[in-house]
Amino acid sequence: MGRIHVLPDRVANQIAAGEVVERPASVVKELLENALDAGARRIKIQVEAGGKKLIQISDDGCGMVHDDALLAFERHATSKIKDADDLLNIATLGFRGEALPSIAAVSRMVLETAQPGAAVPHEQIGTRIELAGGKMLRVEEAGLPAGTSVTVRDLFFNVPARKKFLKAESTELSHVASLVTHYALAHPEMHFELHSASNAMLMAPPVATHAERIFQIFGKETLDELLPVAAHTQLEHAGLPQPPPWKRGEDYQPPPPGELRLHGFVSKPEIQKLNRNSIFIFVNQRLIRDRLVQHAITEAYRNILPSAVYPVVLLFLEMPGAEVDVNVHPSKTEVRFRQQTLVHDFVRDTVRAALLKARPTPGFLQEITAQPRATPGLTPGVREWGNAGEGARATAAIADFALRAPELPAVSRALDFAGAPIAVEGNAAVALAPRAAVAQPVLSRNGGHCGGAIFAETESEGPASLENLRPLGQVRNSFIVAADGGGLWIIDQHVAHERVLFERVLRQRARGAVETQALLLPLVIELTPAQQAVFAEIGEELARNGFEAEPFGARTLAVKAAAAGVEAANLERLLHEILDHVGGEEQGMNLEKLGGEIAASIACHAAIKVNMPLEQNKMEWLLRELAKTECPMTCPHGRPVLLRYSLREIERAFKRV
Repeated sequence: MGRIHVLPDRVANQIAAGEVVERPASVVKELLENALDAGARRIKIQVEAGGKKLIQISDDGCGMVHDDALLAFERHATSKIKDADDLLNIATLGFRGEALPSIAAVSRMVLETAQPGAAVPHEQIGTRIELAGGKMLRVEEAGLPAGTSVTVRDLFFNVPARKKFLKAESTELSHVASLVTHYALAHPEMHFELHSASNAMLMAPPVATHAERIFQIFGKETLDELLPVAAHTQLEHAGLPQPPPWKRGEDYQPPPPGELRLHGFVSKPEIQKLNRNSIFIFVNQRLIRDRLVQHAITEAYRNILPSAVYPVVLLFLEMPGAEVDVNVHPSKTEVRFRQQTLVHDFVRDTVRAALLKARPTPGFLQEITAQPRATPGLTPGVREWGNAGEGARATAAIADFALRAPELPAVSRALDFAGAPIAVEGNAAVALAPRAAVAQPVLSRNGGHCGGAIFAETESEGPASLENLRPLGQVRNSFIVAADGGGLWIIDQHVAHERVLFERVLRQRARGAVETQALLLPLVIELTPAQQAVFAEIGEELARNGFEAEPFGARTLAVKAAAAGVEAANLERLLHEILDHVGGEEQGMNLEKLGGEIAASIACHAAIKVNMPLEQNKMEWLLRELAKTECPMTCPHGRPVLLRYSLREIERAFKRV
């Protein structure tokens, strides 16, 4: 007898469920996406015990007829695609036909659905289906409102090994709250509710724009910490397959080019997170985790944020369905772009342009305490979370909104997209006044457009001015204290000069005329084998940055000239630093990135040092030059350059306001 056999349907369904249903938030995601695909305008989510005991999602979408409701629990049964060609242009969030049978296989489920059409809206003849562990227990007709309601109880009741790996109730609840919050941010035109037991965690009525939704959920202070981003560019032939040349007739017309649009919000450089959990990316309103876009965002913040921290990002990418493949993983969180390079450069350059345009300035702010409760202006009569019970237990896990920059322990923000929403004091339904925006072309860092014409919408309101700063003196000969009409400023003289020199080297490098200084005697440097190999690869790039060096013997290097400003005593250390850095984790970087790394190292070694007294005219010169830079708030390595203590904060500290 053979050893190979076909698995029973029960086992196959549990295997499929393992790919789709990882935790309660996975159930919420699949059912929430089904509701969005059904055209719902109002979605209500109810959970208990973090979703372990109960998950109920109700919507007012199109609903299903009796036969469709029964067929929906068959594997790979769907109304969203019909043949293989549809996989090349998916326009819905769901399409695999695995969500309902997978969830039903590991829970006790009740589906109630009805299509609109009755004379009285709440007297539709609908269908009620009850299942347990994938087995259908009861099917009956019932009078139901239009739409669909799915109730999931006792998740993983028949898979105890999977159930024991679930986290604490507060942790699972935080994942559910985060998911619902971000889909609410992605769909401001819809009404979202999230309830845990009897506590209203989120009440978000429809609003007109994404900015109003952020204001509604997180409040004005959070919105003020974000920079708006909006741009679009043309794609090449919208990703549609074209016939080979020998099959194209005289009347053949290529498919029209599609458009790639990007909008959303990115945080100012002083907002720093220790991981990528606050980077949220939507492609055609689908929440994804994509390394390509995350790398583009990291590149946009290069030389603005330190390498070990990350920003807060909420970005929406819109493109033709044929341009993106979402059929990569059953969870549908991974995608593949047809024009990867264009998408990467477009995101990088657009975000970078917004950061350089805003030139935000760090400042000292008082700590803002999170208020994890329902919005009083939107939910009259709903009681707040108490100090006991499930809501209080979840507070510690989902109300972590204070963002503390590692380099700026005194700075905190009420901003964390990875946590649950906080309350908006007062009437959160007040509309935001639109700010004036101007459209202008944005160039990539190499001076050209990335894949086509990019038009970025940027605010016309300028940043705080640095040109009028008047230096007052130094603190420990390391920090310049300056003032203007708006408050008090503290400037780190070393990193300020580092930023000035860094941008100067980049400009000179772009012109092919980096200032150099010849050495009286060549400096002979001994290299390790690894450094020698790296020098063979980047020698030409070093020459473009002002270094004149050539091999001298087996493992030595003779340096005849170096970039201007670098002292001879620091030259050997500088070259070792560059060669070790490139030969380590940065191996394989492109020339543009490599040039930036070399320029940053040159600027760091040539800049004014700490504990160095400066005369008044030198401090004035440094502040003037810093004001001319594109990014005066951080050094090339991401450390803060200056801090501002506003006049209002000074008055508040002295109890005058």
